[in-house]
Amino acid sequence: MTAVAGAPAATTAQRGTHRSTKPRRRGKSPVLTLIMLVMFGYAVLPLFWLLANSSKTSADLFSTFGLWFGGDFHLFANIADTLSYNNGIFLRWFGNTVLYSVVGAGGAALLATIGGYALAKYDFPGRKLLFAVVLGAISIPGTALAVPTYLLFSQIGLVDTPWAVLIPSLCSPFGLYLMRVYAADAVPDSILESARIDGAGEFRIFRTIALRLLAPGFVTVLLFSLVATWNNYFLPLIVLNTPDWFPLTVGLNQWNAQANSGTSGAVDATYSLILTGSLLSIVPLIIAFLVLQRFWQSGLATGSVKQ
Repeated sequence: MTAVAGAPAATTAQRGTHRSTKPRRRGKSPVLTLIMLVMFGYAVLPLFWLLANSSKTSADLFSTFGLWFGGDFHLFANIADTLSYNNGIFLRWFGNTVLYSVVGAGGAALLATIGGYALAKYDFPGRKLLFAVVLGAISIPGTALAVPTYLLFSQIGLVDTPWAVLIPSLCSPFGLYLMRVYAADAVPDSILESARIDGAGEFRIFRTIALRLLAPGFVTVLLFSLVATWNNYFLPLIVLNTPDWFPLTVGLNQWNAQANSGTSGAVDATYSLILTGSLLSIVPLIIAFLVLQRFWQSGLATGSVKQ
């Protein structure tokens, strides 16, 4: 009888303990929601303005409200005019930008991954000094190196060639620093030692184990380098003279200079080209972020599986 009578009490006590350990749900903060809405509007409003004005005719561009569409949706016609203007020079600039960004950003991400892994997992003389030099290089702005880069390339005959843009794009001190910090924790030393005991060489260990574990960091550096190279303006402006090698940033600025020095009719038409070209230039970056964001996952351990 005592045991039966005590059972409900014990059950009640267990329920009370279960309720006490259950996490409480926090309510939504209206202040944080408002801040997020303001940040969302700050990020989206310029894009909406660009889309709305890219769909206007030259006559509606300065005669209608800037934050809304014009009377006629003229976006596809503006795109056709932009792509065919001056024998399709926009497509040439677009192709140059893709070349500089893919080769430069991909090479910078790969070199940063290799260098960061070596700095994190290998002990060699001068490692700390080399890492200090990398930290110092991060503090130097790229614009400060543009003129010395031009003088150096002019002596070896690389000015006004794609190499004058590609070679500096391969250097990413911030990417190297980021990959060094990431590799120190993402690649366990025990996995590397197990692979060495099994007889795997260093290159195979990096290719089959470390590179897979470093995939999220690699994609992060790739996106940072891609955006930096895609939006690079000052260096191509200095080292390139031929319009056929211009990237989109320099080419669109050239159109802007033409619009500011032309007649009123030519100005309206050129501004439509600038707005439409600017809209087309951001589409690849949006696609790259949407495609590569699924690789931003931490804690991957696929490389620990023996191949």
